[in-house]
Amino acid sequence: MHTVLILGGYGFFGQRIAAGLASDPAIRLLIGGRTLEKAKSACGALNLGVENAVQIDANHPALSTSLEALNVDTIIHTAGPFQSQDYRVAKSAIAAGCNYIDLADSRNFVAGIQTLNDAAKDRGVCVISGASSVPSLSSAVVDRYRTKFSRLDEIRIGIGSGARAPGLATVNGVFGYCGKPIQRLENGQWTETHGWLDLKRYRFADPVGMRLLGSCDVPDLELFPKRYPSVRTVTFHAGFASSLGHLFVWMLSGLVRLGVLNSLTPWARPLQRLSQWMEPLVSDKGAMFVELEGLGLDGQMLMKRWNLVASQNHGPFIPCGASIALAKKLAAGSQLPHGAMPCMGLLSVEEYLEPLRSLDVREIPA
Repeated sequence: MHTVLILGGYGFFGQRIAAGLASDPAIRLLIGGRTLEKAKSACGALNLGVENAVQIDANHPALSTSLEALNVDTIIHTAGPFQSQDYRVAKSAIAAGCNYIDLADSRNFVAGIQTLNDAAKDRGVCVISGASSVPSLSSAVVDRYRTKFSRLDEIRIGIGSGARAPGLATVNGVFGYCGKPIQRLENGQWTETHGWLDLKRYRFADPVGMRLLGSCDVPDLELFPKRYPSVRTVTFHAGFASSLGHLFVWMLSGLVRLGVLNSLTPWARPLQRLSQWMEPLVSDKGAMFVELEGLGLDGQMLMKRWNLVASQNHGPFIPCGASIALAKKLAAGSQLPHGAMPCMGLLSVEEYLEPLRSLDVREIPA
């Protein structure tokens, strides 16, 4: 049995990942967090015994000892936001000799995970950061279509959410950079934009339709220019299902840029609660796009547009696909490369989406 511990296993993403792994006969699943009763409740919801609930703190100095005592083979770290974290959990996993996977969407956190590469290789474990929609799924899409291009020039990515509000940690992560400077590659030059500004309208595949989008700071902006050297432009935008809600956050982000507000982080909890209250009034449909542009194999300009559409508020499940797929691979005995790395080149689009097949999530290939 391959023992998988989900750190933050009763949280927004943790519950969904646990549901995707609980029925795998090759996995002994542990649900961990600082509150034992919440862990027990999460286990009960999945018909797991109370012995599968673990009280564990990511910040405890003896975390590696706890992982060893529990015989953990793989830890999945879902307890964000990662923008304010260091690598203590990953380091503890390495010290305990277990694999590590996280759902980080923090640009610096994911890009910097390679500083642990030598230590992970020495212990013979894989340390994977960014097992989420970005950069895991986005890079898998680019990898699928890059062979259609003799030269890939532009990568544009965007996500429009459905009505269901993400967890508070995710909201805190996004609000932390709203109105703050973001560096991105445009036309071969590093330029500055600002979080949630650079307002755009984008028409997603039906039935999502037109949405407002703003600039976001994600790992792809840092990683893709290195992974795809010919690329001269990499952008990422995201938006809410509610145009009114999007414009409100856009306005507040403008106040941050002007220095009127220091940060939107204090607004995260009340706005998340407001979005939960408004959920029945807003579209339950969300989508993701990846657009590629460059020269085709025939020397002519080529554009590929890939879409993923989620209905019935199943969009928040999408970031969970990578960690479920990777944990299942490890439990089945598949060899993943030892070392520390962003989650790119480890899963195909098909492998990423496989754990989501029972959901109302539909791929529209380019």
